[in-house]
Amino acid sequence: VQLVESGGGLVQPGGSLRLSCAASGTIWGIHVMGWYRQAPGRQRELVAVATNDGSTNYADSVKGRFTISRDNAKNTVYLQMNSLKPEDTAVYYCKANMWSVDYWGKGTLVTVSS
Repeated sequence: VQLVESGGGLVQPGGSLRLSCAASGTIWGIHVMGWYRQAPGRQRELVAVATNDGSTNYADSVKGRFTISRDNAKNTVYLQMNSLKPEDTAVYYCKANMWSVDYWGKGTLVTVSS
């Protein structure tokens, strides 16, 4: 299974970005897809996850600003990020869990700066 993220870039504080992650390869039954991020000098942390039955979970720091969604038919997960802050600057990684195996993308850089 390969995961490819897109949509990162440079944005001003208060701006928005939409990340996408498409899974390809031999896929059957991806239970959880989600987004994690890692800022310089910090550990990777959960941002948001979504199960295939529609349940979602968010880090407290992004609640009310970020929205995760999935297109199960396309094996794609999205992260709509609004009201971005400088502290959201990080490499954002997509993760998929299929039959208890985790797959990771290579990441996409999000920089929030004026």
